[in-house]
Amino acid sequence: MSAAGQPTPLRFPAAPTWETSGWKAWLADRIDPDWRPGEWDARHWLFTGDLDSPRTSSSTCRTRRCDQVVISGNVFCTLCAEHLRADSQDPDTFAMTFTPARERSARGMVTAQCSIIRGDVRCIRPRHCNDMCATHYNAWKYHAAKGTEQAWLRDRAQPFTETIPCLVPTCPSPAYNSRGLCNYHARQWSQDNRTKRTDVHQWAPQQPPYLDTHQFSLLALNDLLRHETLYALQQTDQWTRTLEPHRIRSLVRDLTSATTLLTEDTGPARLTSPHAGAVRTLKRLRTAVHGAFEEFSGRPFADPDVLDLRAIGLRTTNGSRPRRMPGTTDLRTIRQPWLRELMRHWATSSSPRTDTFSNTMRAVVIASRTLAQRPGEGLDPAALHFTDASAVVDAFRTALRRDGTAYRSSQRRTLAGCFFQLIDYGRRSGHLDTLARAFTRDPVEHRIRLEETDEDNIGKAIPESVIRQLDAHLHTLGLGDVQGRRDVPTADLQLLYQTIYILLRDTGRRPLEIASLPRDCLETDRGQTSLIWNNHKRRRHRRHLPITESTAQAIRTWQARRSHLQLPADGDAYLFPALSAYSSAPHLGANYISETLRLWVNSLPALRTEGVDTDGTALPFDRTLIYPYAFRHSYAQRHADAGTPVDVLRELMDHHSIAMTQRYYQVSLKRKRAAVTSLSTQVVDRLGHSAPSSPSSYELRSVAVPYGGCTEPSNVKAGGDACPLRFQCAGCGYYRPDPSYLPAIEQHINELRADRETARAMGAADFIITTLTAQITAYEQVVHRMKNRLAALPAGEREEIEHASTILRKARAASGHTLLPLTVVDRTQEPPS
Repeated sequence: MSAAGQPTPLRFPAAPTWETSGWKAWLADRIDPDWRPGEWDARHWLFTGDLDSPRTSSSTCRTRRCDQVVISGNVFCTLCAEHLRADSQDPDTFAMTFTPARERSARGMVTAQCSIIRGDVRCIRPRHCNDMCATHYNAWKYHAAKGTEQAWLRDRAQPFTETIPCLVPTCPSPAYNSRGLCNYHARQWSQDNRTKRTDVHQWAPQQPPYLDTHQFSLLALNDLLRHETLYALQQTDQWTRTLEPHRIRSLVRDLTSATTLLTEDTGPARLTSPHAGAVRTLKRLRTAVHGAFEEFSGRPFADPDVLDLRAIGLRTTNGSRPRRMPGTTDLRTIRQPWLRELMRHWATSSSPRTDTFSNTMRAVVIASRTLAQRPGEGLDPAALHFTDASAVVDAFRTALRRDGTAYRSSQRRTLAGCFFQLIDYGRRSGHLDTLARAFTRDPVEHRIRLEETDEDNIGKAIPESVIRQLDAHLHTLGLGDVQGRRDVPTADLQLLYQTIYILLRDTGRRPLEIASLPRDCLETDRGQTSLIWNNHKRRRHRRHLPITESTAQAIRTWQARRSHLQLPADGDAYLFPALSAYSSAPHLGANYISETLRLWVNSLPALRTEGVDTDGTALPFDRTLIYPYAFRHSYAQRHADAGTPVDVLRELMDHHSIAMTQRYYQVSLKRKRAAVTSLSTQVVDRLGHSAPSSPSSYELRSVAVPYGGCTEPSNVKAGGDACPLRFQCAGCGYYRPDPSYLPAIEQHINELRADRETARAMGAADFIITTLTAQITAYEQVVHRMKNRLAALPAGEREEIEHASTILRKARAASGHTLLPLTVVDRTQEPPS
């Protein structure tokens, strides 16, 4: 697939037109005889994958007493997986204790023995029919026809104590009949012999053995195709992380009647099972053979402007590992020959990173399309002007993705930078000596303003109530479908992903920042523990973030467990290392985190949101809104709701602009206003009678007293510091409580009761006891009538009021000061001079 999203046609010959022996000899000279030592058997053209190697996509079933071979990703074989589902056991315990009982071995061969016994000796040959091996069964049938089977069983049947190997080379099963073939090959020979009479001793050496999941044989292919496939396998083995024997075995079956991989009839249409993995494997093999034939014949199969990404050898994002990218890039989408040649030279000589190459190619296509609309179509580099450069920059400012959506400003800026860096490279390397000097980028006029729009999902933070539901199921994270290496114990994978979840929830860092945390990421100074992390987006490293002790303890627990795991050495410096030696990065991939979180969230029972439907039933929460980055918004919104100063939150979030941080406070303000609108109709007076007000007047009162609102003008004007009744709110006609104050009022009632008991114990005057009792009665009357009003509301409205009350209580708690002093100031004392 080309970079422009269009397939690149290759020109295949209809049939081989070269000397076959010369082409085969060329391939034979370049085939590595020592490829995959211990796995490739060159003599028999047989590959047997090393089950302990991560470079082969096969391994044994995780059950300790099971020797069944499975494709990597299938942790248990079919039989063990069925028993695990039926038993509902812990996978680790099941793997250690379960003993599978099957009549066939891991290679699919019969393990049950013949039933013929003489004394203490039993026939060791595999059972064929009627509980007997094939030889004994045939003898039994002969005597049964004569009626002497009982005498034969009693006197003449002798158990076999030796096995005869199958005539097919490397076949693991013993022969079961007089022809010297195992059961599997006996059936194959019988089938082939019907169409063409063949001596078994001539037929057997040309046959592959019975193949297991981790094996494939090239014997079934013709000699030329066999050499082509082996050469291609050795080449593509350098491009891919793992070799998939089951894919190759399937391809061999589909290519048995083919002549060469160079003709059109060996394309994906030939596959009997066109699975995406099989198509990719076939395309890789054909690409390798096409490249080899170009070198052999000097005749290209493809247009020279089609760039083979495997030949470039792109580097990974961290720059530490070579990576062979699949596919091709069609440079013909670049309309100006000089720009096309520059792109080809830069890509083939600079070995760029994968992300840099992709961005540069995308930028060049946009610039090329823009220049094609200018006078002269940009074909003559010497005729370009400053206005042409301005037009290119304007194109980046309005660039759209393939789906029609606008790029973020940071992406537009990256595209512009990549394009002009390529132009600078061409000038430095001498490839653009004819390019007009006026075609350049002005640092002021051509600036693309950077706006932090990558966090436009502000307001979509995961609600705290949903996070609490996730916390309740945290023990299930890491069970079931999990992204990671299969031989890492389930308990360790659980702890790994549970620790990552806690960090996402408690620190608000981006997924990549969590995945790439250094192994020693904790630092304690004067009792405060901080997380050491790297801001990759802004290239600011070793940032410090204060964290709670519980979060720090979760990290320490994983650190202790991590030190006992056998993981790739490249990831030693990371808290969450790569789980495979062939990972593109030394630390855990952020995509692993996203995928595992998605699988876990989808497996949970119903998650409820804070709203209700018309029947009062809690609404389900949209699970698609739960993803790793959303926890960053939740972290920021949590602090904004709690009243954390904006400059402090900016430092915690490590934002470039304070305007970015202020958006979370705008969300908090919107929530508060919505809550005020809901509660303004539920205001009551000191007797509990309805006294609704407008939202604006409600906000004026909401800061006056701790147990409700106050509308007394002089007190409101003084900010709650000039109450004429010395704050005896329950007896004041200006007292206006609402449901958001219910918890505070009930707590105050309990405090008044405690004060009354204390006064009685002290022998206080009756008027003090009477006053306290009157206050208690007044507040109880307010609470009683307020609760009755709420109970009479429809379930949906009541849920809305309770939600609004929660928001306003949080807002008042975040204000950072007590609304009114809880003790009366003695105004009779003279102020200090």
